[in-house]
Amino acid sequence: QVQLVESGGGLVQAGDSLRLSCAASGRTFSIYRMGWFRRAPGQEREFVAFITWRGGRTYYADSVKGRLTISRDNAKNTVYLQMNSLKPEDTAVYYCASGQSATSWQDWGQGTQVTVSS
Repeated sequence: QVQLVESGGGLVQAGDSLRLSCAASGRTFSIYRMGWFRRAPGQEREFVAFITWRGGRTYYADSVKGRLTISRDNAKNTVYLQMNSLKPEDTAVYYCASGQSATSWQDWGQGTQVTVSS
């Protein structure tokens, strides 16, 4: 099992930037990819972005392309989500996840709240 702890959320204004972090521990050798998801109030959880742990290949939801950037620091077992030009519709709880394959997600963090005021 991989333990994931997110940090970096907060209250910001529209147009501001924020960087989320997700620190992984435990069976990190089993990680194939790590990703970010979010759940806005009253909505289903949605995919945001993922990055493969070894190759660094990235993939983004269309709604965040060009504004959000996922990256990783393998030495620190940490994945980041740099969020620029934030919009009120980015308000959500952001979750980090890890997957052992390209088709599934096994472990989840507890989430960090991001609130963007207009």
